Parts: sequence; structure tokens; C-alpha cells
Amino acid sequence: MSFEDIYQKFITGLLNTGWLEFIAVVAGIASVWFSRIENIWVYPVGLINTLIYIYLSFENHLVGEATVNLYYSAMSIYGWVLWSKRNEEHQHVVVITRSNARDWRNQFVFFAAFFVAMFCILTFLKRGFWPGVIPWGDSLATASAFTGMWLMARKKVESWYWWLLTNITSIPLYFVKGLVFTSVFYFILFVMAIFGLIEWQRRARKASAQ
Repeated sequence: MSFEDIYQKFITGLLNTGWLEFIAVVAGIASVWFSRIENIWVYPVGLINTLIYIYLSFENHLVGEATVNLYYSAMSIYGWVLWSKRNEEHQHVVVITRSNARDWRNQFVFFAAFFVAMFCILTFLKRGFWPGVIPWGDSLATASAFTGMWLMARKKVESWYWWLLTNITSIPLYFVKGLVFTSVFYFILFVMAIFGLIEWQRRARKASAQ
């Protein structure tokens, strides 16, 4: 595919963007902005994004991504509750921290388990039910997103590394499926995740110093 073909596909995709996809993208960008500044609105706004993308992902044979957004929805409720908890001094119970050696091991095991499971399931579905499925790409985006969402609920700085991997994998994944506006959305999220990582690193250092 030439650059001209890619450019034409990009323009056509943008012009064909539906209103549901547009709402989901705006809600997703707002949600990441709230997560960067550690604001609890990340979860209710994020639910708008994830519920719409469950529908769009199934419609476009992105089964892994549909699973991700279903998981996002459940974890959003979990994170919403966790971030709302306060102690007797009315301070938040969960604060931004870095992962220790045990946390790193657990998140890699968590990621690997989901990647292998999703790859096997999607390969099976590709052969018999959804020929448009892309097992390796969908599995990579799915497993990294699962890991990132889990760590974000626990306010771990390293959640942003997993979001960076999710976003950079999702950019071409949605582009080839014709969801060009969503592909642009993930590029924006990739850039925002860089700033989110920097901000959470700063807050972790501040909390450690105190």
C-alpha cells in the first residue's frame, strides 16, 4: 500500500466517522485527561467510551478489543470505588506509587497469561467464526490494556507504560479495520500517555518525599 493509498484511506475514514465513534473518542480523550490529573471523573466518563466501543468492536470483528472494553467497564467500577475510599483523616487510601520487584513480576505474569489465552481464543475464532480477526495484534493490545487498567486502579506509575504499548498497537489495528478516527484517537492517547507518565512520576516522587 502506497503513501497515497494510506492518505486516501485516512481521509475517507474520517469522512465516514459515525456519531457513536465520535462521542466515544471525545469521552476517551476526556477520560485520559482526568486520569493524568488523578481526578475520579476518569471512571464515569471512561464508561461512556468503553460501552460504545464494546458495540463498535464486535461490529468490526475486533473481538479482543471488545473484551478489553468489557473489562474496562468492570474495572472502571472497581477503580471508581477504590479511588473514592478515604481514611479517618479524609485522605485518599490509594495514592500514586511505583512498582516494586514483586509488582513487576506479577504484572508481567498477568500480561503473559492474558496474551497467550487471547491469542489461542482469537486464532480459533478466526478459523471458524470471524475471519477478519487479527490474533497477534488484537491479543497484544488486549493483554497490555488489561494490565494497564489493573495497575491504574491501584495508582501504579507503571500503568502508563502499558497504556503506551496498548495505544501504539491499537493505531494500526483500528486503521486497517476502517475505524480511522479511532486510530487517530489512539495516537492522541499515545501522546497523552507520555505526559501522564511524566505527571505520575512527579507525583510519586512528591509522595515519597513526604
